Amino acid sequence: MGQKQETRDVIIEAAYGCLAHYGPSRTSVEDVAQAAGVSRATMYRYFPGGRDQLINDVVAWEFHRFFVRLYEAVRDAETLEEVIERGLFVAHRAIKEHEVLQMVLRTEPEALDVVLESEVASTRVQISEFLLPYLERHELAPGVEPGEAAGFLSRMVLSYIGAQGSWDLSNPEEVSRLVRAELLAGIVPREPRTLTLRQI
Repeated sequence: MGQKQETRDVIIEAAYGCLAHYGPSRTSVEDVAQAAGVSRATMYRYFPGGRDQLINDVVAWEFHRFFVRLYEAVRDAETLEEVIERGLFVAHRAIKEHEVLQMVLRTEPEALDVVLESEVASTRVQISEFLLPYLERHELAPGVEPGEAAGFLSRMVLSYIGAQGSWDLSNPEEVSRLVRAELLAGIVPREPRTLTLRQI
């Protein structure tokens, strides 16, 4: 890692600490510079857009870290149903308990909108690629192609992570009903035969 990237990472981490401590509305470029141990000029060299760019980049940084943690939570799931159910349950709980994200949503939701607009397409592709092997070893309804199903499910998963609607995603039983009744309806037969990781 080069010096430039190391400095940027130090600033991002310091900014995240400031957001957690002061909240988004009270975090300034000067606060972050002091926390990072850099000058104001250095701050603007790395973040020429000032505070708005800094906040957006911190949210993007945490967005990536969120999905890395989510991957770690679901990567040993054995079935398609299990990986989606666990992913939705863990993601919902993580967002609800994420103090910094909740503060951003309350005070500067536009920062999250900027990140989602720029990151959601690549995240959707990554989720789709992750789900594809599960679909390839799962019995699918006639005419369902695994790649198309993975794309559809990635969009649905992101949609429910962002807005749960009338479903209680803190309730594992309700998450299971959502996955089986809504997300997988039409993708898998009513009584599918599933191979687990141990069976292949």
